[in-house]
Amino acid sequence: MQTAIPQTSVRWRYLKQSLFFAVVRLSAALIALALGGLIVYIVLHGWEAISWEFLTEPPRDSMTKGGIMPAIVGTFYLTLGAISVALPLGIVSAIYLSEYAKQGPLVRIIRIGVNCLAGVPSIVFGLFGLGLFVVFLQFGSCILSGALTLGFLILPTIIGASEEALKAVPATFREASLALGVSKWQTIYRIVLPNALPGILTGSILGIGRAAGETAPIMFTAAAFYTAKLPTSVFDEVMALPFHIYVLATAGTHIEETRAIQYGTVLVLVALVLGVDLIAILIRSYIRKRKRW
Repeated sequence: MQTAIPQTSVRWRYLKQSLFFAVVRLSAALIALALGGLIVYIVLHGWEAISWEFLTEPPRDSMTKGGIMPAIVGTFYLTLGAISVALPLGIVSAIYLSEYAKQGPLVRIIRIGVNCLAGVPSIVFGLFGLGLFVVFLQFGSCILSGALTLGFLILPTIIGASEEALKAVPATFREASLALGVSKWQTIYRIVLPNALPGILTGSILGIGRAAGETAPIMFTAAAFYTAKLPTSVFDEVMALPFHIYVLATAGTHIEETRAIQYGTVLVLVALVLGVDLIAILIRSYIRKRKRW
């Protein structure tokens, strides 16, 4: 014989559920408001500085006038170099950890190391890049040193996202492919990787955003205080948007006079990162729509 649930107990459960949903909605709304408020604040303070000359000319008159063209080009080169280094290494590492490595204490230690590396402060990566690429390998302060340093900075993020994406591909896909006589490498290359691509792109998006916005790693390895010339080789120093903002806001001699340029540079940096992220999101959405599972 079943015992009837008291009416007060049912009401209390619904009340707790309603409170939980309210907290969840409030948290989501606060995050959206914070992000929206930040973007609106940057746009309101930075749009007046945006012009064709601002985007296409180098700085002049002690960086109180002119544009930020060298910093835009430098940021693009550094970000492109970092993702070119980190993406192949991250995907190959994730394939090894997910598909080939024998699961045991060693693999668990490697995963813990990757997770710990993701939490290391960026200034530590900057000092690592200074010691290894600039001093020991004698690359000097240049695009190559900065891109390699940023690549190592975002590598743990890409490894983690890629490994989770590979794990999300159903095991039955692998079993069906192997049952047809296809080799393990061909199964990974033709079956697993294409289906894991949206998740890998998610890690790449996070990596691009972090590489473009970091200041400390490039401060010691690539960024120039001022240069009006565009780089002609990977061994040239470059200006970069985050370091340019830091210089204008803290180390310049005309901080108040350059306030509009500071906000304009921030607006360009945010637009650059969001634009690259949007392209990657559209590619990811297109690939997801073609999935058949």
